[in-house]
Amino acid sequence: MSGYSSEELVDNIKSLKKEKKAVIFGNYFQLPEIQDICDFIGDSLELTQKANETNADVIVFCGVNYMAETGKILAPDKKVLIPDLEAVCNLTESCPADEFETFIKARPKYTIISYINSSAEVKALSDIIVTSRNAVSIVNSIPYDENIIFAPDRNLGAYINNLTARNMVLWNGTCSIHDVLSNERVLALKENHPEAKLIAHPRCKPEILKIADFVGSTTALLEYTRKTKDEEFIVATDSGIIHQMKKYNPDKSFIIIPTDESAMCNECPHMKLNNLEKLYNCILNEEYEIKLSDEIINKAKVPLERMLDLSKKLSF
Repeated sequence: MSGYSSEELVDNIKSLKKEKKAVIFGNYFQLPEIQDICDFIGDSLELTQKANETNADVIVFCGVNYMAETGKILAPDKKVLIPDLEAVCNLTESCPADEFETFIKARPKYTIISYINSSAEVKALSDIIVTSRNAVSIVNSIPYDENIIFAPDRNLGAYINNLTARNMVLWNGTCSIHDVLSNERVLALKENHPEAKLIAHPRCKPEILKIADFVGSTTALLEYTRKTKDEEFIVATDSGIIHQMKKYNPDKSFIIIPTDESAMCNECPHMKLNNLEKLYNCILNEEYEIKLSDEIINKAKVPLERMLDLSKKLSF
């Protein structure tokens, strides 16, 4: 422990950023105090774009491992740090690269599309990377008769299949934060809050997406709450996004769907591992650096750059 107060940690982190020529990127699911100190906060697509553009010497990713790896792939000359190496993504871990390689070798004439929530090694095996925000548009840009494998999230893949009338072969992985949400709890909340709009991330189960008033990426959900005149929302994603929703909509109400009867929220424990103390030590000591082999960087960069190029051309 540093012995500093939260206010002192914030001041020290800001000073260290200038000294080290560092930039802090954060995901919407981080703790509120982490979100507030980030130079940029966004969804996976926005963070990827920023990593590709930054002039900073050091990039600190307040998120989970695949986010920091993506930053290193796109900015291999930068020092990329993460405050806690234990901040892993269960969806990423549901798709081990060796098992995925066997899976795709059994289907040799398929285009491999991987969700950005995947390891650097899985990205290196892929043809195109997608995010929740651009996935439908990118799949629609591929010829309809082309065979596709989609990994690792089966719920997101099923959602894309439904919207694009495709029959992509889906890897059987899920996000525990989204897949755990039950239709029964959603229906109970809707009954208790009849005026509330149900907004859901496409990684939720199909039965929840079917009854949602709006489905979209984290940024899309945030923008929806800002633009609509509705004042009450049932939110089917990680509770971390509520911090930004309340900042932009102080007079609106947000109800997070609990994971079970005893829980008041639904949050990724790995995302919440990062805190001000760890962030301060990370920048101070330049510790927990992301290191990838040149081979993995070079292979994984190709599908990521394809995504970035397509994102500039497509509307979504």
